[in-house]
Amino acid sequence: MASKPLHHGNLRAVLLEQAEVMLRESGVDGLSLRELARRAGVSHGAPRSHFIDRQALLDDLAERGFNRLTENLRAALRAPGTFRERARLVGRAYVDFAFENAALMDLMFAAKLEAPSGPIHDAAVRLFQVFGEALVQDGTGRRAADDAERFKLLFVATMQGTATLLATRRIGRMQAEQVIDDAIDVLLASELGGRLLPG
Repeated sequence: MASKPLHHGNLRAVLLEQAEVMLRESGVDGLSLRELARRAGVSHGAPRSHFIDRQALLDDLAERGFNRLTENLRAALRAPGTFRERARLVGRAYVDFAFENAALMDLMFAAKLEAPSGPIHDAAVRLFQVFGEALVQDGTGRRAADDAERFKLLFVATMQGTATLLATRRIGRMQAEQVIDDAIDVLLASELGGRLLPG
């Protein structure tokens, strides 16, 4: 039987993947470096060669979560479509990720983001830049930065709320998709949304 390759080239990736499984199963409180080592089949001190302590592991998981969500949203934006269609695709990608990775999302948004720089802060900034890209459309002309920022925050808050309703089983998948579509229609029909659309 082949053993799991845990050389220096991929031990960190294996540990992060296993930690994410543990996070999904037991939440933050159930995640320890010792248990992580046991599950990964390495000595109990091995994880400390990559994560100085448990908080470092949690920080790396949060950064990884922001990066993966950003890639999912970028993939959604690659599909051709109108402003409204792109907003729907991005909204659905966000809600899907948040639903499938509820514990990870909790960790991501519980992370300390006050520092002006740092890996988690930078990863969060990249995520919110994608929402800005979803609002960019040829022919829109110049828009006030505060309008775009307000719309972006409303959009994220609405998608996060939808994901929470879905994760807590207050609504089902089909209803969540309808909520996303309705929310985007309302946002775009608002005075704020109107200032972001051409014409």
